Amino acid sequence: MSKDGTNRGGSRPGAGRKPKAISEKIESGNPGGRKLTHIDFGDEAECLKGAEMPPVKDYLKAKQKDGSVTCAEEIFKETWEWLHERKCDHLISPLLIEQYAMCVGRWVQCEEAVSEYGFLAKKPTGTVISSPYVTIAREYMKQANNAWFHIYQVVKENCTVDYSGPTPQDDVMERLLRARRGI
Repeated sequence: MSKDGTNRGGSRPGAGRKPKAISEKIESGNPGGRKLTHIDFGDEAECLKGAEMPPVKDYLKAKQKDGSVTCAEEIFKETWEWLHERKCDHLISPLLIEQYAMCVGRWVQCEEAVSEYGFLAKKPTGTVISSPYVTIAREYMKQANNAWFHIYQVVKENCTVDYSGPTPQDDVMERLLRARRGI
């Protein structure tokens, strides 16, 4: 506490060493000796039924001003299915998946605009500037990566099986290339 009575400083959220994944702790024989928290359904696993994917919100499939539709709905479905395969779909808020899907969809939309209009733009005075779509695309990519890191961290920390392999994040560039060709 400072002299004026306000709390300042202290630890920042997300600072410090990241926790090890449960699968890594199991692999190394649990060197800390603490009890590992993981979900074990035992004999009841056969009785459990998978949850249905939550409905895709309308704003993820809304028509854009130019009449096109973003790929956010498709990204939402792919990400949810990827989480469902790893049995982590109940640990992630659908809102976080929607945020990730929308950011990737907007990023692809901005990249398409850069492809159409180019990297440069003109001011009304006639001077040449960098295209605003480049800056907007960069910001959406930062937001998408940040959301993906949150999702992946939860999977990494809670998955006792192998969580590696292709991810929805790996497919983003392929999606952009397909969008440019109109596929």
